[in-house]
Amino acid sequence: GEMVFFDRSWYNRAVVEPVNGFCTKSQYRTFMGQVNSFERMIMESDTYLIKMYFSISKEQQALRFKEIKSNPLKRWKMTPVDQKAQELWDEYTAFKLRMFEYTDLKQAPWVVIDANRKTDARIEALQYILDNIPYEIVPTDFI
Repeated sequence: GEMVFFDRSWYNRAVVEPVNGFCTKSQYRTFMGQVNSFERMIMESDTYLIKMYFSISKEQQALRFKEIKSNPLKRWKMTPVDQKAQELWDEYTAFKLRMFEYTDLKQAPWVVIDANRKTDARIEALQYILDNIPYEIVPTDFI
């Protein structure tokens, strides 16, 4: 088997793109009308689909952006989209909630993880994966 992680994946079309005008209303509606069928198709191909949303507060986002801007080794991470994120917070929130409402499938629910503390968020995400994807325990004598 193979495990693949996508950062945003196709859900950019559900939140980032409409908020920033990177897609038309028609493209957004088409995506929202097709995404659940697409995900069902993936799952019917014996693929586990786990959708995680790492959620941070507006204040935490502001602190992280301040750190990125002040650190020469991290400045490259700051994009024009990021620079507008604080002022567009309410729009992002509205599209995020709509995305959850329409795409929270019984077979692939959204897992919202409080990511204000990065380490805790990573542990919670890994624990969710371990709890939800079957795996075989490897005997320790092989290690």
